[in-house]
Amino acid sequence: MQQQNIPIGTLVDMYKRGELRLPEIQRHYVWRATRVRDLLDSLYRGYPSGSILMWETDEPVPTREFAITQDTNAFAGRKLLLDGQQRLTSLTAVLNGDPVQVRGRKRPIDILFNLEHPDGPPSYDTEVTSDEDSPVAAEDELSDDADDGDDSEQGILEKMNRRTFVVASKNLASQPQWVSVSAVFGTANDAEILEKARIESFKDPRYQKYSDRLKKLRAIKDYQYVVHVLERSMSYEEVTEIFVRVNSLGAKLKSSDLALAQMSSRWPNLLKELEVFQEECEQSWFTIELGQLVRAIVVFATQQCLFRSVASTPVDKLKEGWKQAQEGLRFAINFLRTNAGIEDESLLSSPMFIHALAAVSRIKDNKLTAEEQNSLLHWLLVANARGRYSRGSTETLLNEDLAILFRTGDIPALMEPVKRQFGRLHIESTDLAGRGVNSPLFSLAYLALKAAGAKDWYSGLGLSLTHQGKLHFIQWHHIIPKSLLKARGYETGEINEIANMAFITGQTNRRISNKEATSYLVDIIDKQGEDALTSQCVPTDPSLWATERYREFLHHRREALAQRMNEFIREKAKL
Repeated sequence: MQQQNIPIGTLVDMYKRGELRLPEIQRHYVWRATRVRDLLDSLYRGYPSGSILMWETDEPVPTREFAITQDTNAFAGRKLLLDGQQRLTSLTAVLNGDPVQVRGRKRPIDILFNLEHPDGPPSYDTEVTSDEDSPVAAEDELSDDADDGDDSEQGILEKMNRRTFVVASKNLASQPQWVSVSAVFGTANDAEILEKARIESFKDPRYQKYSDRLKKLRAIKDYQYVVHVLERSMSYEEVTEIFVRVNSLGAKLKSSDLALAQMSSRWPNLLKELEVFQEECEQSWFTIELGQLVRAIVVFATQQCLFRSVASTPVDKLKEGWKQAQEGLRFAINFLRTNAGIEDESLLSSPMFIHALAAVSRIKDNKLTAEEQNSLLHWLLVANARGRYSRGSTETLLNEDLAILFRTGDIPALMEPVKRQFGRLHIESTDLAGRGVNSPLFSLAYLALKAAGAKDWYSGLGLSLTHQGKLHFIQWHHIIPKSLLKARGYETGEINEIANMAFITGQTNRRISNKEATSYLVDIIDKQGEDALTSQCVPTDPSLWATERYREFLHHRREALAQRMNEFIREKAKL
């Protein structure tokens, strides 16, 4: 195995020229912008950031497209990128200003650089976040950080100014000391950048500091990665085994990624088939991870959900499993949207629910009695709210449910394991105490309030996660403002309870900001009527809106929410 040291600038050029190709065993591009931000910060500081693994071969190996369009090159080599795709795609996007294609849509990765960043090591902790978006995702890093710490715009800006790199937002981009990283790499002339930073003369004491920092930023292109190149003599099967072993040793890939690699080495163009189905699901506002599609194949090929049998399962059996999985998943999405009112996957406490629903579709051949429909909906709503697949061994729990379905086809029997797991099925007000947006009960609260006719407090729009336009995206809003509660010494968990959350649009959330509830709720009643509050289970007694009576407010709203959530389940399941 050869080893070379190659600068980032050279690797990015190889990427763009089409000299690097992506084997089908690789997963798609998944990094969020915050991961790119942290990578740039590490490179800027000269920190280690891993190595690159390639395979140079003349063997006709199935490939897939990168997330960034490459130049056509008839004389391109056959270098396949086995490890480093996420980093090189991110760096190519930022250094060249190229958009990346994610889930059928092209978007830029816009990172800002702080010319006034503090010297020395980072003064903040690196955030370890999921690659998946949250149900009500912040529009940018600035609004995301508004949920943690000082609510005032000045407080948020002060927090951002301690960073060297941030995900771009309009507010920060307008500040003189913040500059687009792509813009810096797009020119060798600092004049325009320094002019925006209000540097008017060489005598300005900031001139040399800013110039040095821009030079250091551009030096990221000279950062050298250790590149390991596998021998040409190796076969595709052997390289796949190396790929699996390399990624099994760390936490880089999930078991579903490794299972997909094992399938792809025996099933050419599988990845393209999965991605076509992903796009179909996106048309219904459902995003299903590749890993869940791989698991669906396993479920229908083996009637259980563990990946350990993938390598020994015949390809023909896997292909038949995929055929069954597609039909089952279509039913699952339609059932979730039309029967349960679950508009997209973000309202599921676990994506594992789609496999149980898909299994019902195939076992029953899409012929469910009215009683079976109601039983399935009752199980789904209760198990989702309780977090059936969110605690303990998720695969073990799903296998328990799949065994019931595949062996007996008895849908009502699905509720028995839920009863054993949680004891009671109904929601009590005490269940909501200390529970926040990460609780499975949060989604049930949204569904129950939506069904009760809850609307945005200013525009009057009904609740939906599929509204058009960023201003109308549904967000959660602290009814009693966070900053006022913090000032009175309340703990974070108590402040961020579900019982202190209402569902409104992002635009309304900004307009309300941190106004006293005793002020803005009166205005809402005057303009929208009391139903605007009662439909969101908010007490209409003005004395309970006072910040000093917050715990009484929580008590009353917990009671109202629990009652509404139980009513919602009874109404939907026709109990």
